[in-house]
Amino acid sequence: MKPYLTFVHVLSPLHAGTGQGVDVIDLPIARERATGLPLLPGSSLKGTLLDAYRALYGEPEAKRLFGTTESAGKVQFTDQRLLALPVRSLAGTFAWVTSPYLLARFARDVLDCDSTFNLSPLRPAAPKGDTPATCVLAKDGTDLLCTVKNSSKIVLEDLDFVQDAADAKDWAAYIGKQLFPDDDLWLGLFTRRFCVVHDDVLTFLLLTATEVIARIRLEDTSKTVVDGGLWYEEALPAEAILSGLMLARDADKQQIDGVTGGKTLQFGGKATVGRGLCRVRIAGSATARQTATGGQQ
Repeated sequence: MKPYLTFVHVLSPLHAGTGQGVDVIDLPIARERATGLPLLPGSSLKGTLLDAYRALYGEPEAKRLFGTTESAGKVQFTDQRLLALPVRSLAGTFAWVTSPYLLARFARDVLDCDSTFNLSPLRPAAPKGDTPATCVLAKDGTDLLCTVKNSSKIVLEDLDFVQDAADAKDWAAYIGKQLFPDDDLWLGLFTRRFCVVHDDVLTFLLLTATEVIARIRLEDTSKTVVDGGLWYEEALPAEAILSGLMLARDADKQQIDGVTGGKTLQFGGKATVGRGLCRVRIAGSATARQTATGGQQ
């Protein structure tokens, strides 16, 4: 079996949960234990693709490819881990923010699929005293620079940055072409809004830049809040980018292409309120613009 890069582009807030929380957020999203990075479990990815594949090709073929409780399937999926987090920007609406650690881990996955890959992770500086941190942009053109007190800065959430001397153009082009191989408009948007910050800055953003949604359950007749009917859910925001690996034979990968490329699929919980609509792309797949649903309800 061969490894293939997989990408998940989040179109509506994604709640891949862990059950009940112990903090102020009642229903947090799944995160890696050591790093705190958000993820979409491989089991959730596989379950949704299985449902969509079964609808196209039937139950026997789905069992052959994805397996059963008695036998292993022909394809394997890793967890889809955060690659770029959408963060509010004073200029350009929002930025796709990543960090050296995320890029280094992504590069490790890419090397499993392409031994010629040679982009080195970018390393912006951390803040020191009153000096703002730097962030790396694509120098050929960016939507993120703005003028603050007669100086050019990048403002993400309430954090100020200055532009780093390095250039993120090659990284933005490589990732963008994997995500949007047939869409020059979105490729351009991604390149102009791609931003690399220090790992410590990303850690802060992971605590403050996810969505926290208040949910209320009302009495049918009085329209007042039922006892215990107020809770808070966390979600990975729309436009987040996750990546991982799929192991498959070429022939099996080509069949899964018919389910993934360019289609809108539903992942995680809270499907009835529009959560978890995503597009999945396997590197090298052709685009197909259709819609399918599946996964947890």
